[in-house]
Amino acid sequence: MVAPVTPLRPKRRCPECGAPAARESYPFCSPRCKAVDLNRWLSGSYVIAGDAALTDGGGEDDER
Repeated sequence: MVAPVTPLRPKRRCPECGAPAARESYPFCSPRCKAVDLNRWLSGSYVIAGDAALTDGGGEDDER
């Protein structure tokens, strides 16, 4: 009898809807969820925090 194969990593859930991820659109479950996530990045819904000195408009170049 052959022992069951253990996957190298556990199955992941889709970050958008929580359904099991599909290989074709990993880490999402479908092309739709992939497109929804891309739209959120492009529309500015997701923001990566930066240094406050860079975002307030006051920098070394402004002192001329």
